[in-house]
Amino acid sequence: MIAIARRNLPFSFLNPNPFLCNSNLHFFPSIQFHSSSRISAIYDVLIHNHQFPHELASLAASRVTKFGTPERADSVLSFLKENRFTTPQLQKLVLYSPLILGYTVERLNSRLKLFQNLGISSDENAKIVFSNPTILHSSMSNKIIPSLSILKGLLGSNDDVARLLKKCSWFVTADLEKTLMPNVEILKSCGIPMERVLHFLYTHPRGFLVKPDILRKSVDKAVKFGVPHTSLTFIRAVIVFNHTSEGMWEVKLQTLRKLGFGEHDILAIFRKQAQVFSASGKKMKEVIEFLLASGKYDTSSIVASPSALVCSIEKRLEPRMQILMLLESRYLIKKWPCLAVVTTLTDARFFDRFVRPHYDVIRDEHITKLFVQGIKQ
Repeated sequence: MIAIARRNLPFSFLNPNPFLCNSNLHFFPSIQFHSSSRISAIYDVLIHNHQFPHELASLAASRVTKFGTPERADSVLSFLKENRFTTPQLQKLVLYSPLILGYTVERLNSRLKLFQNLGISSDENAKIVFSNPTILHSSMSNKIIPSLSILKGLLGSNDDVARLLKKCSWFVTADLEKTLMPNVEILKSCGIPMERVLHFLYTHPRGFLVKPDILRKSVDKAVKFGVPHTSLTFIRAVIVFNHTSEGMWEVKLQTLRKLGFGEHDILAIFRKQAQVFSASGKKMKEVIEFLLASGKYDTSSIVASPSALVCSIEKRLEPRMQILMLLESRYLIKKWPCLAVVTTLTDARFFDRFVRPHYDVIRDEHITKLFVQGIKQ
């Protein structure tokens, strides 16, 4: 009788929350007691054994499936702790999917073992699963093992597979037959050597998980802009187009045009460093206006050194410009360095080149102290 009655219960009752009142409960007192007591016990385990916040413990306990028990929840969390998962990681995993509290340790261990066999440490293992919790839910035989097999065939070794998964764990659960493999073939068909394709797979992994038709359109756009297939910029350009809608692309072009850049300037910037177009139109506008307002650089300077467009004004451009202005005001430099020098030198090399030779003269200036302090930090 109870089994028949349960099929007619509303969803809210089948997923009870002990902290919410349900008007249907008085019709099934035995189920009410069993469900409420089980949820309460799981709640206690999360609070007392694993230091979960009360609100999260309440939410998680109320959403555990019928397979969830206090013992299972405790064993799952204890097992993951033993495998280097931190308390914040566990809390976020449970918030993302309380269902894991109803899993068996064997289920979790089988997945972690696969990564350990690739040579991935427990700490890295925890990071991989945390960054892609669907690993815990995906089928071993239908998803995870086939994906790892494809990666091993493409990359050649366990070490290389591990290296890629540390960069992007989504390769474990994505449909690689419909994304990664066709995308690799598209790039190879453009005459790009496999060695370079794999290089960009490691440096821009998510770009290989887009739908092939998207990648094909991005390749066509890069060709239209005249980026040579054999250049490093080509795949960078493709990656930019993968993640930039037509609307956003037009916004960036309009931003550059309004600030005085001609079509040839824009093409030159794109062909030199396509990745700068990954920055938002707002970011590009702020950097350009800052540089032009200094009176030291113009649009031609930016075309010659487009990497400036992705530099932080607060952390890189402004502190260095202030140092140079200080040096100029003391007649310690006769000519400003080109924009490439200002933007590409490390803080230490910038200090050695511009600050150290005049340190005795400017060491007490507030600007100098802030710059030196920034290097030490």
